[in-house]
Amino acid sequence: MSESEWVVGQLAFQQRMPPLPAGKMTDAQRKAADEMIAGPRKGVKGPFVPLLRCPELMDRLQKVGEYLRFQSSLDQRISEFVILVVSRAWTQHFEWFVHVPLGRKAGISEDTIAALADGRRPSGMSEDEELAYDFCDELLRNKGVSETTYRRAVMRFGENGVIDMLGVAGYFTTVSMIMNVAHSPPPADESVAPLVPYPL
Repeated sequence: MSESEWVVGQLAFQQRMPPLPAGKMTDAQRKAADEMIAGPRKGVKGPFVPLLRCPELMDRLQKVGEYLRFQSSLDQRISEFVILVVSRAWTQHFEWFVHVPLGRKAGISEDTIAALADGRRPSGMSEDEELAYDFCDELLRNKGVSETTYRRAVMRFGENGVIDMLGVAGYFTTVSMIMNVAHSPPPADESVAPLVPYPL
């Protein structure tokens, strides 16, 4: 198997957009990569490997992601929970492998993670997890939310929190699409079970 091939579960993939060799980067690509390496991510990983083909978009998108990951109004547990919901919806292996450990650390239960992986509505969620799940599940399925769901979310998270939750869902939808098309490999982590593609 070559360096650009990877396997998850029973599925084999060929990376369509592997890392760019430093010697083949344009000045704009090198500048964007250096800025990312100097930032909180400390490297060009995941969606930013294919995004480096368009350094201006990568630079702008990574700043959105940096805000949503590290500065949003949402509690980290809810932010990680939303990321897992979106990652499961897109069967996005890189984000799932990265954010399951972060979700565990933030306080998401193993039963909840297992239910999300199976495509089931988790039981025993906290009230704010239940609200976030209903909001995101409805948004992903219906491309919008009902008045009841919207009002419940605003009462719990505030308008700012609802916008941040939409931002997290939208940002991770975008990077999931990019990596699913690019066949970006997940990091190696034996503590995380691979996702099974839909339909389950």
